[in-house]
Amino acid sequence: MRILIVEDDLEAAEAMARGLTEAGHACTRGADGEEGLLAARDGEFDVMIVDRMMPKMNGVQLVETLRREGDRTPVLFLSALGEVGDRVDGLQAGADDYLVKPYAFAELIARIEALARRRETGSVQTLLKVGELEMDLIARTVHRSGKDIDLQPREFQLLEFMMRHAGQSVTRTMLLEKVWHYHFDPQTNVIDVHISRLRSKIDKGFDRPMLQTVRGAGYRLDA
Repeated sequence: MRILIVEDDLEAAEAMARGLTEAGHACTRGADGEEGLLAARDGEFDVMIVDRMMPKMNGVQLVETLRREGDRTPVLFLSALGEVGDRVDGLQAGADDYLVKPYAFAELIARIEALARRRETGSVQTLLKVGELEMDLIARTVHRSGKDIDLQPREFQLLEFMMRHAGQSVTRTMLLEKVWHYHFDPQTNVIDVHISRLRSKIDKGFDRPMLQTVRGAGYRLDA
């Protein structure tokens, strides 16, 4: 992917670019909001990673300007501002996702890849398939190798999110925000309980488990 990084912290930007380059992506950097705006206008990018607080032009102003100009490149905001109001402001400005600093690099990779896939599809999927596991979003049914799997509504939402991020490590924070819509960790075992129930339903009776625990990172659904 071609990624534009707009970050005024030189050390942070270089570390991010190094990691993304090692992951196979091509990176361009803007050192502040104005440089980021010029770079976005001059080049074509698959994803932009934009810091919120920058000199000359902050991230919100940058994204608002690009959206007014018709630029629909997916934008991921990075910010130390993590309150609900801060996130809402960023998303309402036109960003597609919001990640709070400090962050796990694996989560950054997962989020930008998800944004790129969303742009490539250009439409809403109604049938998800990961290996022998299939989900019909219209009929609200799930099958594995032709066997019906009966899920409760929250289990269905959880599995849908995992299937959309198949092969990626999904953190507890991502699940809390995207499935439970919590913007903080309520220090409850709700995720562990639901993951356990979901695992017993989609893996029990089959030779190979698909829902795996990634130590220190979260969970992953593998085909």
